[in-house]
Amino acid sequence: MLKKLKILAVFSTLGMLLLLLGGALVTKTDSGDGCGASWPLCHGQFIPTHLTVETMIELSHRVVTGIVALIVTIFAFACWKYIGYIRETKFLSITAVGFIMIQSLIGAANVIWRQSDFILAIHFGVSLISFAAVFLLTLLVFEIDKKFNAETLVIDKRMTLHTVGIALFSFFVIYTGALVRHTESSMVCNSWPLCQSGILSLPNNMYEWIQMGHRIAAGLLFLWIFYVMYVAIKNYKNEPIIYYGWITAFILITLQVISGAFVVFTNLNLIIALFHALFISILFGVLSYFIFLISRSKLNKENAEKFYKSKKMYPITMEK
Repeated sequence: MLKKLKILAVFSTLGMLLLLLGGALVTKTDSGDGCGASWPLCHGQFIPTHLTVETMIELSHRVVTGIVALIVTIFAFACWKYIGYIRETKFLSITAVGFIMIQSLIGAANVIWRQSDFILAIHFGVSLISFAAVFLLTLLVFEIDKKFNAETLVIDKRMTLHTVGIALFSFFVIYTGALVRHTESSMVCNSWPLCQSGILSLPNNMYEWIQMGHRIAAGLLFLWIFYVMYVAIKNYKNEPIIYYGWITAFILITLQVISGAFVVFTNLNLIIALFHALFISILFGVLSYFIFLISRSKLNKENAEKFYKSKKMYPITMEK
């Protein structure tokens, strides 16, 4: 049964990634109206007689959403049944199914009633939460054989605060990026990293503020992750999952920034734009895993003292 559960876990995670990219494709190709104001049918039909590119993209996304939602629901139920004794399983199962349903309802509400760009920008973030829950459930399934025991990790308070802060701030960066797409602010600035070539003035309108706000937030996230990677390399050489995990996070945020720049340089090249969405999705999954590790980490006084002494660090907050 464990082998089947692992296969289902992999399909669920890959399905969620496909769903995220499908949603990004709908937004980036302006295919949200591809099925008109009809939902769940498309132009009032199961298969429309007149198929445009936009209709095919929107209809395909709806079909994929339905299939992935079914797979994730089966996966969550199986996890609840077979590994429900693990502390995080039930919460992650409910989160995975709940947020994929919320994501679907937000999409349906936009088709039927039309939502503001600021509400629609939440759509991608909601999908990411569902993806993160499925990803963590997958890791729980693969953790059953105890080849890696997260509970043996020792994560200090500084790393904990930085990790939680970065995870929360990354969600804000994701929201601003989605807002750029939904407000069609992607090309309001004709250069990068500044909005206008050779001009150091403030943005002139709301769309430029949205675009530059996202760039500044992404830049701050890049610097923050770089710093934490430095801390991890310096202090966590004996914890490979933290050491290499933060190196991976830095590689992903670097690719995210580079792909964002090339979106501008290539005038919204679709493939690059989809990679831009893919990198941030994987990065959010990695950050979610760090939060999971923190919840598993048991930093008691004895382990903390050993950790700090091994690094010759003596924080003033530690009791003697």
